[in-house]
Amino acid sequence: MGWGSQLAEGLRPIIDLVYPPRCPVCGDAIAAQGGLCAECWADLEVPGEPACSSCQRPMDTTVTIKSNQCFACLSDPPRHSGIIAATIYNDASRKLILTYKHGGKIALAPLLGRLLSARMPPLEDEFPLLIPVPLHRWRIWRRGFNQAAMLAQELAALGKGTLLVDALVRHKPTPSLGGLGREEREQALSGAIKVRGSAVKTISGRDVVLVDDVLTSGATSDACVDALLNSGASSVQVACFARVIDGREWTAIVST
Repeated sequence: MGWGSQLAEGLRPIIDLVYPPRCPVCGDAIAAQGGLCAECWADLEVPGEPACSSCQRPMDTTVTIKSNQCFACLSDPPRHSGIIAATIYNDASRKLILTYKHGGKIALAPLLGRLLSARMPPLEDEFPLLIPVPLHRWRIWRRGFNQAAMLAQELAALGKGTLLVDALVRHKPTPSLGGLGREEREQALSGAIKVRGSAVKTISGRDVVLVDDVLTSGATSDACVDALLNSGASSVQVACFARVIDGREWTAIVST
C-alpha cells in the first residue's frame, strides 16, 4: 500500500465522522463511502440476455431464434462495434447520474467506473484507446468537469485501456437533444464533433472505446463514432454507465 493510500485509510474514520456515509440514491446510512445501500443495489437493472449483439437492446427469445440483432440494427446497421452498458436506465441509475453530473458529486466516478468496468470483456493483446465523449468548453466552464472524461479515467486506472482524454473536440455548443426527431438531432450535431488534429496519428489503426455516462438516442455517440472511424480508427465500441431503452422516459437527463 502506497503512502497516499495509507493516508487515505488513516483519514477515513475522521471523514466518516464528519461526513457519515450515505447512499447517493436514497440517502440512507451505509457502511462505507462510495457505495449504495442494499435496496438501491437491487434496484439497479443490469443488462441481461437475450439482447441484441450490436446495441444490447433486450430481445424476446422468439426473436433471437431468427437473428441475434434487433430490428433497428438490422434495418439501419450501426457503424460502432457494439455497446457495453453497466446498467439499463431506470429510476435508480437516473438518480445516480443526476447526482453525479448535475449535483457535482464527482466522488461517484469510481463507483460508476467499477460497475462499467465489470461489464467490459477481458483485454486481448493490445489495449484499446479510451476516449470520452467531449463537452463544449462553455459547458465545462459551467459544470467544472467532463463526466465522461472522469469515467474514462477510472476505466484506465482499472486497466481497461489507454486514456486519450482530448482526442475528440466539440467545436460548437449543442442544445439538449431530448424531444428532437432524428433529423433534428443530426442537424444539431452536424460538424459539432471532430477529432483533434494532433490525435489523428494516435487513433489511426487503433481499437477505440468511446466512453459516456448515459447513452440516450445514440445521436451524440454516432457523431463521435463517425469522426473516429473517418480518422482511421479500426473499430469503435461504446461504453456507458446507463443505456436508455426505447420508450423509457429520459428527458430529465440533459444531453451530455
